[in-house]
Amino acid sequence: MVRFTDLGVDPSLVDVLREEGIVEPFEVQREAIPDAMQGRDVCCRAPTGSGKTLAFGLPLVSRTTEAKSKRPTSLILTPTRELAEQIRKVLQPLARSAGLGVLSVYGGTPYKGQLRRLNQGVEILVACPGRLIDLLDRKALRLDDVGVVVLDEADRMADMGFMEPVCSILDKCRSDRQTILFSATLDDDVAEIVESYQTDPARIGIGPEEISMDSMQHLFWKINSRGKADLSAYITEKCGRSIIFCRTRAGVNRLGDEMGEIGSSFTTLHGGMNQKQRDRSMQKFSAGRSRVLIATDVASRGIDVTDVNCVIHFDPPDDGKAYKHRSGRTARAGSTGTVVSLVQRSQNRKYKRIQSEVGIKCRFTEPDVDILEEREFVLAPPVKFKGGGNPRRGGPRNNKRARRSRKSNQARSSKQGGNGSDRRNGRHNSRPSNNQGSNGSDRRNGRHNSRPSNNQGGNGADRRNGRHNSRPSNNQGGNGADRRKGKQNGKQNAQYKDKRQSKYRGKPRKAGPRA
Repeated sequence: MVRFTDLGVDPSLVDVLREEGIVEPFEVQREAIPDAMQGRDVCCRAPTGSGKTLAFGLPLVSRTTEAKSKRPTSLILTPTRELAEQIRKVLQPLARSAGLGVLSVYGGTPYKGQLRRLNQGVEILVACPGRLIDLLDRKALRLDDVGVVVLDEADRMADMGFMEPVCSILDKCRSDRQTILFSATLDDDVAEIVESYQTDPARIGIGPEEISMDSMQHLFWKINSRGKADLSAYITEKCGRSIIFCRTRAGVNRLGDEMGEIGSSFTTLHGGMNQKQRDRSMQKFSAGRSRVLIATDVASRGIDVTDVNCVIHFDPPDDGKAYKHRSGRTARAGSTGTVVSLVQRSQNRKYKRIQSEVGIKCRFTEPDVDILEEREFVLAPPVKFKGGGNPRRGGPRNNKRARRSRKSNQARSSKQGGNGSDRRNGRHNSRPSNNQGSNGSDRRNGRHNSRPSNNQGGNGADRRNGRHNSRPSNNQGGNGADRRKGKQNGKQNAQYKDKRQSKYRGKPRKAGPRA
């Protein structure tokens, strides 16, 4: 059995892999690591999920040098945010053991944290081309010191129109850099990158040149638009973990609403979600806390989720290539899977063309869920929150202000007749009940609120958004003042004289607009 040490990997990195439960290298790692460790350019064709992240990650960590401020020394380009974050998580423990820093940058996230980390100095930068170009335009970093460049999912970047930005980025790196390229297919655009930016690369091919359709059961079921959501729910209940692909963001949200009414366990993923929402959805699906992932094509490439039993084309893909990449989320690593296309009458011609492009020939039939292989799926229990953080997620706040407030509450509660205080989110809250001679104060978001109840001689003050409001209830001799938007509005008892118009005495009134 070949081990990582036999491939030239440093023993400290091998120990980290062993802690992760990784002992034996995959085929793509056995083929690519030796040449990459020697500094040679590598051009590798390998499908997603074959283990290529470690195939380029181990040599990259081994060959990365210390970085200066705003000058990373290694660069990994990826087409999607999800893939960038996935690579960062894989490389983080390896880089930490070598004393290196890893940073992922992509759109949809604030610039502030990324600028701070770049200024501090980070060795390995995992980036999407669009955000990296923005940071270069802001002069937040320079690529003159980059000695190792990895292009992951190069064909996907070509499909998304990133070839011109990728070439611009490569031109800004060192001329003697090492360039490692991984791609599921080596089409014309990728071949041009290999020809222009690699020097005598080691060419490696893993698996079939195209995604194999033979290990999948392809079904094309005729249905009208009204029954698609119900049928999708039945299919996922029978097949277990599934991915449903829709064409648009609105379609994902609409199907999610319908699946929620049916009672299915699902999560959604599309480009209109911010990064935290997308990370939360992927984590929920990959951890088994939801049965179904409803997504646009953003999830059809670069996401490594195991044990997906079924893929449903709720909306038709753009072409045969998109059909392959969607369907390729199932039947991975030698397993089998089911691919169901929901075909409306107006879509018959398009699906026939897709079948011709893919190289399969299937009849359009009526839905029959009974022919599907039943797969058992058990939902994982929800993650229990363990202290700290956001109180809305079930944990107490543990910041400095909250701790100071709790100490103050304990001190005041130990005194008799004291005034209780509660500060939440910077708010001061006091609501004495049946308290003799006490004054309650409540400040929320910079507001001061006092609502004494059955308070003798108490004076209540309520300020909301810079307003002063007093509403004494059953208050003997109390004086209420209500100021809103800089106006004074007094609600006195009958014995007090109303002086609200006194400011106009002896002065001519300005003519105002007529009603």
